[in-house]
Amino acid sequence: MTKVNHIKFATLFAITVLLTTSLALQSAPSASAVRICGDRICDSQNGPDAEAEREQLRQQVKSGTAAEEEPVEEEMPVPDTTTPEMEAMPEKKMEEKMEKKADHGWKTTTGTITSMQDPGVGHETHQLAIILPPTDKVYKGILSYSASEPIQLVALHGPLAEGEDAGQAIWTPDGTTKFALTFIDPETSMGSWMFTGNALAVHTLNTDQFTVSYSVSYMEKEMSDTVKTGTITSMQDPGVGHETHQLAIILPPSDKAYSGILTYSASEPIQLVALHGPLAEGEDAGQAIWTPDGTTKFALTFVDKEAAAGTWKFAGNALAVHTLNTEPFTVSYSVVAGQ
Repeated sequence: MTKVNHIKFATLFAITVLLTTSLALQSAPSASAVRICGDRICDSQNGPDAEAEREQLRQQVKSGTAAEEEPVEEEMPVPDTTTPEMEAMPEKKMEEKMEKKADHGWKTTTGTITSMQDPGVGHETHQLAIILPPTDKVYKGILSYSASEPIQLVALHGPLAEGEDAGQAIWTPDGTTKFALTFIDPETSMGSWMFTGNALAVHTLNTDQFTVSYSVSYMEKEMSDTVKTGTITSMQDPGVGHETHQLAIILPPSDKAYSGILTYSASEPIQLVALHGPLAEGEDAGQAIWTPDGTTKFALTFVDKEAAAGTWKFAGNALAVHTLNTEPFTVSYSVVAGQ
């Protein structure tokens, strides 16, 4: 090949490459600017489509809504859990049954209240804030509170039958309807209290109003053998070696252990008693023992609160209150226990 032909061939080859490259650049956008929009290629940064998408995004941010998407698959059908029993049940009955199943008995309430003049006879110069009003059932629960000044804690038991107001603290709105009064003075403006009773309140001996914020979690229980409000008079303790003492049995001995809360108001300071047993032969090995006959023996939990009113969380095979005195005493109480 001559030198002239060689130059012509090289020139023609270069022109062909340049034309091919130019056509490729014109037919395809740069990789950094390419985005797939459905079934087409679109520019993600410029053009009317991009501005429309940005405006849509701004509106979604303002409204807090997400863009709607086309469903990709059908929803799975929800299995029918209706039983034949439920199908045969009237609608109202079925709703009541479901509500009863969901209700475990516990209720919780919170609030802030301002006290009012105590409506109790003899309490006209005091302030009272009622948290749980009187009921014919028995409340069991825990109260946490924060007040504007130190307050006293109040649980009522009753109403009492005629003649049952025999020395214990009493609260009455009219001189006729009477409640036994558990009155606890923690000398603090905040705290917690586990309680049982037919009503719950907080109180001061002052004439000026106070404010109290509280949360209370409670159950309202129907009366039963282990859920009781009552007033009893003590008797001579039948235990061997306790003949000069007084005893009032609240929950009698049982082969199943009780567990619960007792709130009480007595005519004098009392001791709290829980029995455990009866013990097997040889198990009375140094602990305090109570026995009615010298043969059947119970271990004895004996707590001396040195107070006429209070609350006790307990467990045992029997529950009682006791004094070391020979004279009978009266005790009003509310107890909620399980076995």
